[in-house]
Amino acid sequence: MATLEDDEADIDPVKMILLDEEGEEKKLTTLDNGAAKPQMQKHYIRSIESTVAIRQLPSEGLSFQLWPAATTLVTLLDGYLSHLSESPLATTLTALSNGGDNGRKLKILELGSGTGLVGIAAAVTLGANVTVTDMPHVIPNLKFNVEANADVVARRGGTVDVAPLRWGEDDDMEVIGREFDLVLASDVVYHDHLYEPLIQTLRFLLNAGARGGEKKVFIMAHLRRWKKDSAFFKKARKLFDVEILHTDPPKEGSRIGVVVYAFVGKN
Repeated sequence: MATLEDDEADIDPVKMILLDEEGEEKKLTTLDNGAAKPQMQKHYIRSIESTVAIRQLPSEGLSFQLWPAATTLVTLLDGYLSHLSESPLATTLTALSNGGDNGRKLKILELGSGTGLVGIAAAVTLGANVTVTDMPHVIPNLKFNVEANADVVARRGGTVDVAPLRWGEDDDMEVIGREFDLVLASDVVYHDHLYEPLIQTLRFLLNAGARGGEKKVFIMAHLRRWKKDSAFFKKARKLFDVEILHTDPPKEGSRIGVVVYAFVGKN
């Protein structure tokens, strides 16, 4: 059966889709010099009846903007907590939550966090201890967003730490360590020169078993934009068992939607 990775057509590789609360494409306002203004966007988490606020800095680059796959993961996390989701993702999260010691919180690592929306949402919906990571130049905005949501995170019993992580860099990976139950990411398969560093990082993180030898899981939400994305998945499937957990219906005007994958290290 054909998969998204097998499709040879390019999916508009440069279009940025910024969505508001109603799912409509968001128009950017600009400063006099043409740069996009900083934006504070609020995301209502229905299951906890609270809001997460995220600052975007569009003029700073892709890492400072919200991508569609992040919204998908937040929606799934929200649905899991409110028992509205019976998806394989919900099953995975339930197994992780029930598999630890009594009273032990989930430890979650997010790769390529960007604005930090997914990691912050994981902390508030799962009451987890989350570490959000990205390149060093992204860290200040990540810290801003973590601090902006500190109260709601604390009320839900979670924590969010911020750390730099350059994929494939041994020093950074050793500092981060492997003591995580779950690894998350959204829209990180974009630049092909980062495919191999990302895979190296995943090998480091998933090779060590969690909680008495259980296999760790990497959950990645991805919206395909390039036909060359298939090269990443071909490499990944040699090292990990990869399955689709969830697929969004395509937005109007698009042929595909966000797909959520689970990666587990092979024996």
